[in-house]
Amino acid sequence: MSRSSQPKFRSPADERPLAKILLILLSLAFLGFFLFLPLVSVFVEAFRKGIGEYYEALIEPDAAAAIHLTLMVAAIAVPLNLAFGLAASWAIAKFEFKGKAFLITLIDLPFSISPVISGLVYVLLFGSGSLLGPLLKSWGIEILFAVPGIVLATVFVTFPFVARELIPLMEDQGTGDEEAALSLGASGWQTFWYVTLPNIKWGLLYGVLLCNARAMGEFGAVSVVSGRIRGITTTMPLHVEILYNEYNMVAAFAVASLLAALALVTLALKTLLELRFGAGNAGGRH
Repeated sequence: MSRSSQPKFRSPADERPLAKILLILLSLAFLGFFLFLPLVSVFVEAFRKGIGEYYEALIEPDAAAAIHLTLMVAAIAVPLNLAFGLAASWAIAKFEFKGKAFLITLIDLPFSISPVISGLVYVLLFGSGSLLGPLLKSWGIEILFAVPGIVLATVFVTFPFVARELIPLMEDQGTGDEEAALSLGASGWQTFWYVTLPNIKWGLLYGVLLCNARAMGEFGAVSVVSGRIRGITTTMPLHVEILYNEYNMVAAFAVASLLAALALVTLALKTLLELRFGAGNAGGRH
């Protein structure tokens, strides 16, 4: 076969202009209908009666308590998942041991089951009909329908985020840098602090950011274990549902807009980290 008769292969980037335009318009229409339009509607409804009503809805005692509880639970759950994610990813990426595949499966467990089921597990563990529930209650420790139950449920549904972000990153980096540091006389802690941590800092921040976003927005598992005691065990998502069911639309959308604003901030930080993280990876390859 002559060279002139060989079929010409075309790059996907060389698609016809009309096809490119149609694909772009389809993507923008999908995003506009399913993402931007609902987001704009939340803020429009939140400010429908003015900034005064919006502010009053946020400083109302039950709303303030929900905001405080949401931030407190996130402040507890995120550091716990940070410590777990670092330990788990270090063990999985740097060492070989029996049960490694099983540990990875356990880490992925919250991704594969419904958050409501996660909450029901804690009801079975700490409910009045369980072995642990009455025992802890006799010691004055309340798990269900109290802050500890909300923290436990939140930690469970969010613990894969940090680990799952760090495991492939640390596996890709290998153990060469750590071995070099140890051979030069560095201790284990010095190796971690001065070698491992700088190499994973952007991936770690990315995982923490995702973990925090999920912790503040979690509904299913928290709904089961909290008991929805207004002003005591209602987080922001639960408070939004309560207000919506009471047809208090302005207050419901005001609290929802605060959650949406936190999500937008998270998205912006996530984008910045992706740009910085990607640049760091590219720089490391050259």
